[in-house]
Amino acid sequence: MTEQRVVAAIDLGTTSARCMLFDHRGRMVAIAQREQRQSFPRPGWAEQDALELWRNVRRIVPEALRLAGLDESNVAAVGIANQRETTVVWDRRTGQPLAPAITWQDTRTGPVVDQIAPEAEAVRRIAGFKPASYFAAPRLRWLLDNVRGLESRARSGEALFGTLESWLIWNLTGGPKHGIHVTDVTNASRTMLMDLRSLQWSSKLLGLLDIPDAMLPRIVSNSEVYAQCTTVLPGVPIAAAIGDQQAALFGQLCFEPGDAKCTYGTGAFLLMNVGTSIVDSTHGLLPTVGFAAPGSDPMYALEGPIAVAGSLVRWFRDSLGVIATAPQIETLARTVEDNGGCYIVPAFSGLLAPHWDSEARGIFVGLTSYITKGHLARAVLEATAWQTWEVVNAMTNDSGVAPTRLAVDGGMTSNHLLMQFNADVLNVPVVRPFVSETVSLGAAYAAGLAVGYWPDTAALRANRHVAAAWYPSMDDRIRRREAAGWTAAVARALTPTEAATHYSWEPQR
Repeated sequence: MTEQRVVAAIDLGTTSARCMLFDHRGRMVAIAQREQRQSFPRPGWAEQDALELWRNVRRIVPEALRLAGLDESNVAAVGIANQRETTVVWDRRTGQPLAPAITWQDTRTGPVVDQIAPEAEAVRRIAGFKPASYFAAPRLRWLLDNVRGLESRARSGEALFGTLESWLIWNLTGGPKHGIHVTDVTNASRTMLMDLRSLQWSSKLLGLLDIPDAMLPRIVSNSEVYAQCTTVLPGVPIAAAIGDQQAALFGQLCFEPGDAKCTYGTGAFLLMNVGTSIVDSTHGLLPTVGFAAPGSDPMYALEGPIAVAGSLVRWFRDSLGVIATAPQIETLARTVEDNGGCYIVPAFSGLLAPHWDSEARGIFVGLTSYITKGHLARAVLEATAWQTWEVVNAMTNDSGVAPTRLAVDGGMTSNHLLMQFNADVLNVPVVRPFVSETVSLGAAYAAGLAVGYWPDTAALRANRHVAAAWYPSMDDRIRRREAAGWTAAVARALTPTEAATHYSWEPQR
């Protein structure tokens, strides 16, 4: 084996598990990946097998090391990033999951959210946002109500709860024998159980949902040594855990207030650094923890999650059969100059930010005999850009700061037409870094900083290299006309109550 030292990042995403190795220059040395199955047993339900996710990690980490010609002695630290809000409950003594993991896409918990609706403002004051089925706590309450015996086992401490980083750290550190039960502050901030100011579990929120505190993990920062691995990477310190979108914010080096990034995958997730003070949102965004390290004030962020982005392209390919492969959508969209007046609002299971209308449904608007497959393809791509536009405008209105550029990452950034349209409608440059896997890079950076592999954030900035940039070129009159068309289309997709209060998400002047 060589003497090379690397930092490992494990990314438990929605559709795949990845292990990436990074060197001092922030360059990826090796990657191993496995797909992860999803199950949709009923309408609105989305589940995964937590044991399968753990088996995948046990396979990809050794595979990445083999590809690099390294072993665990070459790994300075490991950092973890994960799909957030996914809820796991397991047996403390056996390590066996007690139910399927309920993922962030699941919407079954509407009745739980409705029950606490009268306390919505109290929840917002503590957690930073109003109750929604998007968060982990309603899923945990649903499991306690519907899995036989779970409630009593949870109160006795026999059953444990965690999001995926918690589940993974527990297994990496020995599981039933001596696994540690922790969660990082970014994932905890997405449970709807944490006080966004104290960064601790809220007794008020626990009581509201009657969640037993005996099953909760201890909240830790994003960048510190929690413990050493006893499995998979024996002796390697676990030095970071961070929710995937906050990891991308960190990997994109968004260290200053106003820095913003958007990750385009199954959904799209736009976060903006708002500094060391919480910015309350009145425009449908989520105040959240962006990053926290021992001895320093936490960095807060505003987030706008978009449920459907890349999954709309997959639907266009798999359900409609218009294209055979995802990359073909750009070729097809380039056969026309514009959308021909056609808009697609992809509210397959409601709309998230900034509308939060779980009953909204997807629609086509502006269909005429003039519309071709090319126009539809263009409308599919433009839907992602327009949803981004809505969130950016909401962030500007909430924070009073307009992003001067948007850093992007994720699979959809390979679509140049979409990225150019993003720049056009946002009227700011859109920039993609050389290392596009910024979720894994952010987890690696956080772990490396904790063990001194990188001395400070200045060393991280020195690693930054731009791979591609797109600059706005759309006439302002066209931008406003097209924005009005999108806004009208969204109003038609919203439920009548929401549509009555719908307004254009233009920035306030």
